Amino acid sequence: MKNGAGEFFSADFGAGLADRAQIDSEKPRMSVERMQDCALRLIGHSPGMQRVRELISRVAPTDSTVLICGESGCGKELVAESIHVMSPRADQPFVAINCAAIPATLIEAELFGHERGSFTGAVRSREGVFERASGGTLFLDEITEMPLDLQSRLLRVLETKRLSRVGGNDDLDVDVRVIASTNRSPATAFEEGRLREDIYYRLAVVTVQLPPLRERGEDILVLAEFFLGELNLRNGTNKRLSDELRVRFLHHAWPGNVRELRNAVERAYILCDGELNLSEQEMPTLRSPADGMPGHDGGISMPIGATLEEIERTFILATLKHFEGDKRRAADVLGCSLKTLYNKLHAYQRDQQHRGSVN
Repeated sequence: MKNGAGEFFSADFGAGLADRAQIDSEKPRMSVERMQDCALRLIGHSPGMQRVRELISRVAPTDSTVLICGESGCGKELVAESIHVMSPRADQPFVAINCAAIPATLIEAELFGHERGSFTGAVRSREGVFERASGGTLFLDEITEMPLDLQSRLLRVLETKRLSRVGGNDDLDVDVRVIASTNRSPATAFEEGRLREDIYYRLAVVTVQLPPLRERGEDILVLAEFFLGELNLRNGTNKRLSDELRVRFLHHAWPGNVRELRNAVERAYILCDGELNLSEQEMPTLRSPADGMPGHDGGISMPIGATLEEIERTFILATLKHFEGDKRRAADVLGCSLKTLYNKLHAYQRDQQHRGSVN
């Protein structure tokens, strides 16, 4: 494991979290250990993660709502926690609720609380998560799974900063910063009737897009080493990743993202002594790339005898097509600079024009 968190993320970002760890411990908040933990999970040097950390540093000191988008297992809650611990609200509660895990009949009472006798089984009054997070941050995980009528009521609370409990008559003032997340594309969720347009614009003052693990290149090995370092430290061992496992990790599709990688490292740690390795069959994947993971559908086949130049050109153009012409994202994934990608594309265009003039 690396020597300290500073080798994993920028000094400014780490210092911001460290400063928040010194706040008054008498008020309910996350532990210092949890602050450090959520910071370390954002490790990596890829351009995508550098942009995420930059956004966190910019939005954390404000009181703006934030929408975090990304596939399951990318670390959306860790981003929300990092925003909280770098904010002026860090000495107040951080409350997280998974909107997909609560039945539709109960989620309203869970959000806004209820009065005694407001429904069958309500034998006493109870605070909702908005009240429990008073003064702090409320994280609404998987916001697109919340019923549309409740999204409308949520919008009113965000706009007025007041709520009424289920079965109650009085309005209560609320002082809560709201951060939401979704593993769906907001545009797709809106088209499918899962997300109201007005609540989207209210939540997405700042949108943080978390890259999937398969697009983070060498970050995969940085994370794997970090997870292995945790296990070695906890158990007093000195196991290491084999070169073969490193290569397998770099070429794996990671449909379960960081959560799957951590599972794979722990599995290898348990099964191996000294040097860690896993066969493809031992990897903890439920889905294969053929199951429709973005960026892997169909794959690319090249004939035996193709030149390296032809292979490079095919992969560059296929990557650019996958990202719908977004050259910056394609360059990030290909591991080259934007200037290099532009030079390659200009060269391909000149070749095509030359062949056309010859024909």
